[in-house]
Amino acid sequence: MVKMNSSPSSSPVTITVSSGGRGGGSRSMGLTSPVPRPSISNNPNSPLTSRGNRASSAGRYCSTSKDETEEVNSEFLTYTVHIPPTPDHQPMSASQTSLNEETKNSCKFENVNFISGTIFTGGFNSVTRGHVIESSMERCNDTRKPGLACGMKGCDEKAIKGSNPPCDCGFKICRECYLDCVGIGGGGHCPGCKEPYRGSFDDADEEHDDDDDDNDEAEDRALPLPSMADFKMDKRLSLVKSFKVNHPPDFDHTRWLYETKGTYGYGNAVWPKDGYGSGSGFNEFENPPNFGERTRRPLTRKVAVSAAILSPYRLLMAIRLVALGFFLAWRIRHPNHEAMWLWGLSTTCEIWFALSWILDQLPKICPINRVTDLSVLRERFESPNLRNPKGRSDLPGIDVFVSTADPEKEPPLVTANTILSILAVDYPVEKIACYLSDDGGSLLTFEALAETASFARIWVPFCRKHMIEPRHPEAYFGQKRNFLKNKVRLDFVRERRRVKREYDEFKVRINSLPESIRRRSDAYNAHEELRAKKKQMEMGGNVSEPIKVAKATWMSDGAHWPGTWSSAEPDHSRGDHAGIIQAMLAPPNAEPVLGSEADAENLIDTTEVDTRLPMLVYVSREKKPGYDHNKKAGAMNALVRTSAVMSNGPFILNLDCDHYVYNSLALREGMCFMLDRGGDRICYVQFPQRFEGIDPNDRYANHNTVFFDVTMRAFDGLQGPMYVGTGCIFRRIALYGFSPPRATEHRGCLGRRKTKVSLRRRPKKAAKKEEDEMILPVNIDHNDDDADIESLLLPKRFGNSTSLAASIPVAEYQGRLLQELQGKGNQGRPAGSLAVPREPLDAATVAEAISVISCFYEDKTEWGIRVGWIYGSVTEDVVTGYRMHNRGWRSVYCVTKRDAFRGTAPINLTDRLHQVLRWSTGSVEIFFSRNNALFASHRMKFLQRVAYFNVGMYPFTSMFLLVYCILPAVSLFTGQFIVQSLSVTFLVFLLVITITLCMLAILEIRWSGITLHEWWRNEQFWLIGGTSAHPAAVLQGLLKVIAGVDISFTLTSKSAIPDDMDDEFADLYVVKWSFLMVPPITIMMLNMIAIAVGVARTMYSPYPQWSKLLGGVFFSFWVLSHLYPFAKGLMGRRGKVPTIVFVWSGLLSIIISLLWVYISPPSGGQQEYMKFQFP
Repeated sequence: MVKMNSSPSSSPVTITVSSGGRGGGSRSMGLTSPVPRPSISNNPNSPLTSRGNRASSAGRYCSTSKDETEEVNSEFLTYTVHIPPTPDHQPMSASQTSLNEETKNSCKFENVNFISGTIFTGGFNSVTRGHVIESSMERCNDTRKPGLACGMKGCDEKAIKGSNPPCDCGFKICRECYLDCVGIGGGGHCPGCKEPYRGSFDDADEEHDDDDDDNDEAEDRALPLPSMADFKMDKRLSLVKSFKVNHPPDFDHTRWLYETKGTYGYGNAVWPKDGYGSGSGFNEFENPPNFGERTRRPLTRKVAVSAAILSPYRLLMAIRLVALGFFLAWRIRHPNHEAMWLWGLSTTCEIWFALSWILDQLPKICPINRVTDLSVLRERFESPNLRNPKGRSDLPGIDVFVSTADPEKEPPLVTANTILSILAVDYPVEKIACYLSDDGGSLLTFEALAETASFARIWVPFCRKHMIEPRHPEAYFGQKRNFLKNKVRLDFVRERRRVKREYDEFKVRINSLPESIRRRSDAYNAHEELRAKKKQMEMGGNVSEPIKVAKATWMSDGAHWPGTWSSAEPDHSRGDHAGIIQAMLAPPNAEPVLGSEADAENLIDTTEVDTRLPMLVYVSREKKPGYDHNKKAGAMNALVRTSAVMSNGPFILNLDCDHYVYNSLALREGMCFMLDRGGDRICYVQFPQRFEGIDPNDRYANHNTVFFDVTMRAFDGLQGPMYVGTGCIFRRIALYGFSPPRATEHRGCLGRRKTKVSLRRRPKKAAKKEEDEMILPVNIDHNDDDADIESLLLPKRFGNSTSLAASIPVAEYQGRLLQELQGKGNQGRPAGSLAVPREPLDAATVAEAISVISCFYEDKTEWGIRVGWIYGSVTEDVVTGYRMHNRGWRSVYCVTKRDAFRGTAPINLTDRLHQVLRWSTGSVEIFFSRNNALFASHRMKFLQRVAYFNVGMYPFTSMFLLVYCILPAVSLFTGQFIVQSLSVTFLVFLLVITITLCMLAILEIRWSGITLHEWWRNEQFWLIGGTSAHPAAVLQGLLKVIAGVDISFTLTSKSAIPDDMDDEFADLYVVKWSFLMVPPITIMMLNMIAIAVGVARTMYSPYPQWSKLLGGVFFSFWVLSHLYPFAKGLMGRRGKVPTIVFVWSGLLSIIISLLWVYISPPSGGQQEYMKFQFP
């Protein structure tokens, strides 16, 4: 291609020359432009924008013949001439559809020179055409000949006549303009209705071939500008546009010259604004479609740990495993003949430690992270659609369980704040129901909950209006950060001050409840005594005879409290009282209820805030002597039955009374996993436990971040994390003991052979029925015998409550995935099916709920055996999660960016040790029960079995740890060591094992996000617990298995809310004596004395063995460094230990070491310098 520029001073012209023929011949010269096409530019401001699919929207065509030709190098040439705008010839904007006022006024002048306003174009074998610049005369003439002339702008030719017009719309067009619109290939569009020409007429048949039907459907679409070399010579080769419009003098010619000439077509990148055209590939839409609606983005996704961290982590695990194998083999082949007993004990302990490390490390081989997308959740379940035009929430309901047992150890104010954080959660109000289980039946808890319901009418709207985080009053008002951050409403400060004052009054009322109840009860009891004496006098009895009147606990309305009395009378004691259900807040309406302006009664303006509150129910199950109430597990099962009758949410969240909702979006985060594709196989979503009120140094590893951020993330990469007792969202039908809709069986070596199993129907030719199998009896063929059997077994499994049995299929249906997410052959629910109001409570429903919490309801049922929380262990949470995984369910670990829940942990040493004792005792019970992972089904993955097996095994490591912590002291006392000598091989093995352990810890820190300080605190408390609580747990477990001694534990005291003047960490320095402290104290004393004895022995020896001394001192120092937090806890508050204690301890150690050296002198006999002589 050749480009030539002519450069006159007034109007430079750019000429592009391209070959027009193939293989030689002559060239033709002409002024050309692109062939007519539907659209030339997407820019509405472009002067080349087409109108009505016409090549020129403002020019008029006058056709004459031209026979002159010109030979140019025996080839045809075509020219494209771009004429820049001049003051006389300016291009016209496509967006301008009518002439301006100045142009209209020009119609008054009749003498217009048409030749001076015309540009003639042509070329070799092409038609010569004159392009008349649009003028006012043409506009005036067009108005004089309506219906006779061509309807195209700038054309005054006669329109085509006849009974068969080119288009059904009746748009008038001349033959030349029609041919230009049809184009070379045919299939053009009508300028009037924008529809494609579908037929032909008589005049057009002379110019077109009868090949219109052969055009491809794709030719009807707007296509980009093709190359000029792709077109052959045609008598309608090209056209040049001419415009005359008064543009401003600063018209951007560069933009007009370099902008795109192609069309973008149709799609989500660009959708045409001025009509969508028509073609065989597209349908006409009034509005652009919502492309994002069809993408079906996932609610959750996995985020793999970086291979740069995970690959070295796995490699180091393999290296350390090999090093441990070689080291143990070397230790066995090289005994210490001078101290075989010492060598045997140390080698046995090391073998067990290696096995324990393998069991702990193998499940960590594939950790993962997960993230959620809350915007997709809102779009999918809370957006208006055809089935839900009002946009009501289609999310399933959630029943929240909060458990408490003793108001003295679990202060009512702590429980009240937890309830308030639940009521204010960011979830549809009508979908939430909160149940408080008071296993103690205390009137104090009952009235505190009534006060909480009253204060919630102020607190919850305040949180919704100002987006308060956290929605726990005590945590919010007690935070030290700037509370004005990100707050823009002018009334925030004023309303916050009012709510803060109201909360202070609320705390005073809660704290004064015990005294108010006591005074009220004393007054009523005194009145009852007077009435009894008066009645005795009326009956003529002896006045001096004492009258026995029960010391009852009275409610504020003057009625007896049906629960526990302070005097512990029959039928009113902690283990003997009636069942109580009280709905403090009724179920809310389906439609939002806006509040009113602030006035004397309303503290805040709630005119734009939904003031509805979730349903709040107080539950205290019935207790009678002679029944095993199964502690917390029995209370949770009572809540499951009560909620099934009253609200029947398909999902259940359970929280301890001291664990509150720190992230108001936590429930939505958990539901993303339950409602995403594959979520029907998830039995529960476990959240990590985060704690407040821990001392900054975390002396006793209360945060437990190694377990929650390392171990639990690793379990999430297997079959899912274990259930840890609180902060967990359950699928109700999974708690009922049903099997998942489908599962995977792992058989063969290490479970490598996988088999998919569908569990919606039981196989008809099943050789052996699974003992722990229960198929959902819903939507099954009624002629199926297995379905009838399952329906008949429901009363036997769940009790004789018809309401409870009827609620099971409803909960299963509401917990299903949407139909669009289910695969082929799976069942789902239609969208919008849950956007219906909840049925109101009535007296019959409450009566049925009271009947299912009676103490005898579980008799001859499977509650606690297969259904609900499992009985028989103090760690019912781990057993319950294990049973679900054993049926084939999966679980998910949800770590949110902002902590989902926060709670308190015991910072006192004694309370912490008792807590660990309860956990480890439950693990020993699991090991000696049928819940041992050795008996797991094939539906549990191999590494998941290893993880659960380690849960039952880890307490037994304490027996070997006790021995190994004493061996350094024994070695220093006897002068022997675990090896014959500190050889290079032993030191190399020791160095490799230690370095790999440290590097593994560093990589765990990298992929889990914990700190080195937290990892070290965990290592320290592992040894503290392993030498104190774990051995006691093993002994208790053995006594229960062998002698049948029942295990009892004390409830962990929850930290009360401290006053402003109190020390937040006062409990940290309180020393409470316990028998669990004896083993660690003994180990510390033995190792400290042994170090002094070993040093003295070596110094006084004529042949000192420094290598053995260094080995013994090193291991003793290793033990003491791990026990340092324990020793610090025994000292109490910093600075409270007198100096004389340290002086006496040092003198005592020196005296004992000298006495040991005198009693057992070094080898070589007693020398004269070792004999003590007094002057």
